[in-house]
Amino acid sequence: MSKSLLIEYALFTPKSAVLTEGKGDRNLVVQGVIQRADAKNQNGRVYPKNILEREVEKYIEGPVSENRALGELDHPESMVINLKNVSHNIKQLWWDGDDLMGKVEVLPTPSGNILKELFLNKITVGISSRGMGSVQPLGEGTVEVQDDFELLCWDFVSTPSTQGAFMTPTGLSEGYKPQHNTKYSKINSLISDIICSQSGVCCIR
Repeated sequence: MSKSLLIEYALFTPKSAVLTEGKGDRNLVVQGVIQRADAKNQNGRVYPKNILEREVEKYIEGPVSENRALGELDHPESMVINLKNVSHNIKQLWWDGDDLMGKVEVLPTPSGNILKELFLNKITVGISSRGMGSVQPLGEGTVEVQDDFELLCWDFVSTPSTQGAFMTPTGLSEGYKPQHNTKYSKINSLISDIICSQSGVCCIR
């Protein structure tokens, strides 16, 4: 069975959000659900927990422990992480039942600054896993991810897929209420404003 690129989306509403003292500006740290095992997601895929646990353990022992668990803002259809588009670094992963929880540091990169402003403006974004593997049909529009699955990273995106996977910035949790029904046009407008303020290149709307 041939392997293909598997991309999963989930809404990410931070359960907590904290501004930490970093180099220069303070970095934002968010934490929440980033993926769910043994549950059908909005793409119709089910990730068996034993497979996801295996890949998460490898990810913790490798990229997380080596401080290089990087991800992008809006990922490409590729298995390569583009450093020019890196927005965050996963600092910690742990299980809460079938929910995979994560603590994520938003980096002071161009893409990270956009992601930070989205969080601070209470915009709900999606989080998406990227990996390679094959699937087996189970019927009724459901497929199961197979044992050859290899996890690459998690990216922040605008399109959701794991139901109920929300992230919130740490330290900002008091009074932090993400807007779950915000239209994508508002997100695009905010991103355009951030790019304009940082680069001086503005879109006329």
